[in-house]
Amino acid sequence: MKDLNSILENQRAKFREVFKYSANELQKRIDGMKPSDVEGDVFTQFPSGSSGKMWQADVLNMLENEISKDIYLKFNEILAERKNYHCSGCATCCNLACSEFSPDELAERAKNGDKFAGQFLSVFVPYESKEEARKVYPEYIELLEQNKENEVYFYHCPKLTKDKKCSDYENRPQICRDFPDNPLALLPVTCGFCDWKNKSEEMTLLLHAMIEIVEYYKEKIPV
Repeated sequence: MKDLNSILENQRAKFREVFKYSANELQKRIDGMKPSDVEGDVFTQFPSGSSGKMWQADVLNMLENEISKDIYLKFNEILAERKNYHCSGCATCCNLACSEFSPDELAERAKNGDKFAGQFLSVFVPYESKEEARKVYPEYIELLEQNKENEVYFYHCPKLTKDKKCSDYENRPQICRDFPDNPLALLPVTCGFCDWKNKSEEMTLLLHAMIEIVEYYKEKIPV
């Protein structure tokens, strides 16, 4: 099995490269929209009714109604492509679910209306120790220990049979049906969705980069 640290570092390096390229390309597009009589950049505080102010409005409209919509549509295409792949039955996701929240914290969140927390607790129970979880996917536990600053809690599904089958498959909750819903997730090579992840990873990195860049412009452009 490939070293997960190397995989993660490679993913981060790709993201930095994609982010830099995307930021430069978007800046070129914004500069191309700039009226000839405007001095300053898109973050300048222009007078109301000025060409600069109208330029900023056009940029914000482009970000919201063109780029953001394109990002949304592309994400949907990636999720739709996931339907062409299927669970291989390795049961890693059933045996090793992780959360930044403890069982008590999840219970409190569920009590306060958090639907995901409620679904999670309806499926998973906590391991008594990290060492139990380590037996399932030791490389992943090691990665978390090396890269995660905050505590991570490990859970498993008690409905899993000895032959790695779900004993209540037809009634499994949505979080089980949707996993994995992110091509950037670190999946074991035994997972049936690895090919989907590998095929979609670069585009997903680009989309995540664009989301961050768009949000930066929307926050910084004076309105």
